[in-house]
Amino acid sequence: FLLLGFSSFGENQLILFAVFLCLYLIILCGNITIVTVIRLDRSLHIPMYFFLGILSISETCYTFVILPKMLINLLSLLRTISFVNCAIQMFFFLSFAVTNCMLLGVMGYDRYVAICHPLRYPLLMSWQVCGQLVATCAGIGLLFSLIGSLLVFKLPFCGPNKINHYFCDISPVIRLACTDNYINELVIFVGGVLTLMVPLTFICISYGFIVRTILKIPSAEGKRKAFSTCASHLTVVIVHYGCASFVYLRPSAKYASSKDRLVTVTYTVVTPLLNPMVYSLRNKDVQVAIRKVLGRGGFYPKAL
Repeated sequence: FLLLGFSSFGENQLILFAVFLCLYLIILCGNITIVTVIRLDRSLHIPMYFFLGILSISETCYTFVILPKMLINLLSLLRTISFVNCAIQMFFFLSFAVTNCMLLGVMGYDRYVAICHPLRYPLLMSWQVCGQLVATCAGIGLLFSLIGSLLVFKLPFCGPNKINHYFCDISPVIRLACTDNYINELVIFVGGVLTLMVPLTFICISYGFIVRTILKIPSAEGKRKAFSTCASHLTVVIVHYGCASFVYLRPSAKYASSKDRLVTVTYTVVTPLLNPMVYSLRNKDVQVAIRKVLGRGGFYPKAL
């Protein structure tokens, strides 16, 4: 296959390379910092930050599947990708993307239990339960990606080979198949609806109960603290689900590659960038932990 990517930008691709390289390095540094701080600071060894750490790891892998190849293609005239590598890229992209959606839903449930059932929180969100939830998210991601990849790459490809995208996404690849793919597209569309709408609906219901509980808190300071613990999660959810829904919750016939390519940049680059920035800039616990890790003298005695 030939990945057209941003070839229409001509010489401006060098500028895009510099921009995306800087963003990628920031994503790596940000997510690695979040994971390291959560791992080292015992005060962050609670389910909320456990899920945040897993999300950061997943998003780091998620960007690693897409961005290095995209950066290489921005500097290369030969933007080819083999059939097998395209299938592998799609499989891992879908796997991490679906896992991220599930994790955001689990993080919404965690906030619901913490605010609405604080006394039962240690029981409902024990480490065993947290591990099972993460394993379930990863399992669902692997299952959906396996089904989606098989539905696409079992089709015959014998004609056009130009993918109007910067990575092997489902819609631009499946449109190159030289056979009727209506059933495959329908199954993938239904899978996309389930992947996006089920966790999003669950998050909305959770936050409905959260808002109702917070409004019953008598003090303004208590309400502010409760809302602040949810603000970072809500910000990431809105950006991630908003952009992903725009691209995937539509029939393929309405596919508009030029617009989708720009929107896809948002949830493949901006969301992984936004996650560590939002959680580090808006979260006082993480800010304190980062300062403790950077100022090693005040941290390691406590850790020991």
